[in-house]
Amino acid sequence: MGNTVRTTDRRTSVDEVYDYLHEQITTLGLRPGDKISEADMATRFGISRQPVRDAFSRLANLDLLLIRPQRATEVKRFSMREIEKSRFVRASIEMEVLRRAAARCDANGAARMNAAIEDQRNAIQDRNVDGFGALDYEFHKTLCEIAGVDFAFDVIMSEKAKVDRLCRLGLSKEQRLPDLMEDHKRIADAIKAHDGTQAVEAGMFHLSRLDETIERITATNANYFEPVDTLT
Repeated sequence: MGNTVRTTDRRTSVDEVYDYLHEQITTLGLRPGDKISEADMATRFGISRQPVRDAFSRLANLDLLLIRPQRATEVKRFSMREIEKSRFVRASIEMEVLRRAAARCDANGAARMNAAIEDQRNAIQDRNVDGFGALDYEFHKTLCEIAGVDFAFDVIMSEKAKVDRLCRLGLSKEQRLPDLMEDHKRIADAIKAHDGTQAVEAGMFHLSRLDETIERITATNANYFEPVDTLT
């Protein structure tokens, strides 16, 4: 992190610092517990400390930074309580989305499901990891649209973002893609068959893949998590 970054005229200094740190944190360039300082970031970007302070505040509001008076700011460690809370909220919403999608899916919805799975399969064959990520996003958005609850997608993505860092510590994206596509195919097949029960079962299995990642990381990198006694 020694090179100087110059901000552009079309974006504010706050935006530049925020975008840089957000990417570093979410892609694990900065790991849970890593320390960063306003002074270092101000020097790196060639700006005053106030824009850096504002960017830090925005990241803290996303639960990505821990800002403590008179102490170094650090990348937020994972909180098991917050992870469980996020997963509960997402699972509750997605179960209803899947039930509604199965009940409402028509010929157009079925065609959209088929196209989504085919696009994902092609992305895997082309080893297009980033492309698959965008298709994953669109798949869950399409489910909400078929269900007639477009607004639910924003909540789902907000909760998903809270555990994305954790997912990245598991298998590499390329290793996970075939399994994720098969999960999506099971969900799509159930939606097309108007089988709400099976759709929910497939969807919950999809979300449960995080369990193994959590177990592995807590065993190998326990320092990435907040101490248990701070969660009560």
